Amino acid sequence: MGSTETFPGAASRSAQTSPGGAVLPGYYADPNILAIGDRYYVYATTDGYEGWGGTHFEVWESPDLASWTNRGTILTLGTDVPWASAHAWAPAAIERDGKTYFYFTAEQSVGVAVADSPVGPFREMLGRPLVDKADYGDGQQIDPAVFVDTDGQHYLLWGNTTGYVVPLDDTMAGFDPAAVRVVEGIDDFREALFLVERHGTYYLSWSVDDTRSEDYRVAYATGPSVYGPWTNRGVILSKDLEQGIRGTGHHSILQVPGTDEWYVAYHRFAIPDGDGTHRETTIDRLEFDDDGSIRTVVPTLGGVGPVPAPRAG
Repeated sequence: MGSTETFPGAASRSAQTSPGGAVLPGYYADPNILAIGDRYYVYATTDGYEGWGGTHFEVWESPDLASWTNRGTILTLGTDVPWASAHAWAPAAIERDGKTYFYFTAEQSVGVAVADSPVGPFREMLGRPLVDKADYGDGQQIDPAVFVDTDGQHYLLWGNTTGYVVPLDDTMAGFDPAAVRVVEGIDDFREALFLVERHGTYYLSWSVDDTRSEDYRVAYATGPSVYGPWTNRGVILSKDLEQGIRGTGHHSILQVPGTDEWYVAYHRFAIPDGDGTHRETTIDRLEFDDDGSIRTVVPTLGGVGPVPAPRAG
């Protein structure tokens, strides 16, 4: 298991601890942020390996988006995942009926695991990929995200250069292959689809460019349903060289439960000398204009918080 130390968030962290004001100390990328009960959680790629060669996943827990505790390793490729031994990337999680379902990339395919707690222990469910790269001929099948619609239906999204979406069945570990649909009509899609709904509008966002580029950034589109049709709205998160912020992408979006308060977690090159395999996770506020459009996110070195999570029940 990993460390269980608690780390103050960027708002209260000393310069000696984190010159760039990252939320999580060390190298973590592709953050998936969510609220379960009265806590926030971040699941992320453990970064800093040549060729993105990490082999395990960790989870971080917070009561307020500002102070984060590493709750340890929750899944290890090879040991817990028999069909893959390397390239542990880009996880996502969701809670349903008291269980936490964990979707992860391994060897360019997507797997699924389950636990009775957001911090594990997680059990790989299928003994094979949920989305096998061998079944799709157009590149890596990576970067899962999970969305629950207003009617309770859960969807899985994933992809690289081509995006896909499909309804999950009630096991949360299966789907009808005939129901898989290509995400069409969005500009410059590279990877990291993420979907939310607000006031009847669906907001689909994704990463543009390559994670090794300082121009890695996030764009979005709006539509009337999970499947669109999509209207491109432009870039909402990009670099700020005056602050030394580069490579801002692979985000996830959090709505504080019961509120219209929103935040975006994303990675950037570690400050001051990071690159596409040495990235750090941070959180900033995400806001909407009166017309429902997303305002351009202002990347900061200070982060956010404290933002207490609503009490469960």
